[in-house]
Amino acid sequence: MTNNLPSRFADRVVLVTGAAGGIGRSVAERFASEGAQVAVNDVHEDAVRAVVQGIMDAGGSALAVPADVSDASQVDTMFAQIEATLGYVDVLYNNAALIDTARHFLEADEAWWDRIIQVNLKSVFLCSHRAARIMVRRRRGVIISTSSGGATRAHRGNVAYDATKGGIEAMTRAMALDLAPYGVRVNGVVPGFINTYGLTDEQLRVREKTVPLGRYGVAQDMTGAALFLASDDAAYITGQFIAVDGGVLVQQRSANVDTFPVEGFPVVEADLP
Repeated sequence: MTNNLPSRFADRVVLVTGAAGGIGRSVAERFASEGAQVAVNDVHEDAVRAVVQGIMDAGGSALAVPADVSDASQVDTMFAQIEATLGYVDVLYNNAALIDTARHFLEADEAWWDRIIQVNLKSVFLCSHRAARIMVRRRRGVIISTSSGGATRAHRGNVAYDATKGGIEAMTRAMALDLAPYGVRVNGVVPGFINTYGLTDEQLRVREKTVPLGRYGVAQDMTGAALFLASDDAAYITGQFIAVDGGVLVQQRSANVDTFPVEGFPVVEADLP
């Protein structure tokens, strides 16, 4: 980011949940780099303040709003703080989620299930409901949520996680219908293999073989789709999801087990300017 900020989101207030790192942080920084006033949320207060400081050091505008977005009272307090300091939220990006949730279904218990549902799904309801009550009165607003390939397919050992992402996609479609007459759009993004976990080079090499575009994604890859959906360029789009996955979800088999492997593709020299 630089001090010479573009103005696509000038005068827009954007709330990004789960923004202490990874996709949320990159999305918050990108919105700020294009002129938005960004409210940065996460449960990790020190990390939130570090993100805000980085945005401000780069010439952007940001506000730290640490809170547990699975708690209704904390969500209400957070929105009140944003409204008192920045103004009404124009764009809500629901990104907060537990991702280290793997547990075999036979080893699951109620506490595990409830906590994942609360953080990953209930938080989207609470934040979206709070934002929507203001947006409909203003006849404008955008709600975007982070889904997963697990919403329509399945991860081994992630019954609860996949259930929350399926719920987010169903909720997004239903909210889009309920809020469309008030000028509020509701969409989502579907990350593929995004390296926010600190994978080793060897792990990346093995897993990248399953990606048609040939590389793991990085958090910054998610920002273009998010900002597009929030922008006026997407004014006629609602109830939809954009997959940012390098082509992973369109394939029937991963490259390393496909009957027509990448190694059998024709060699074409890159000799044109």
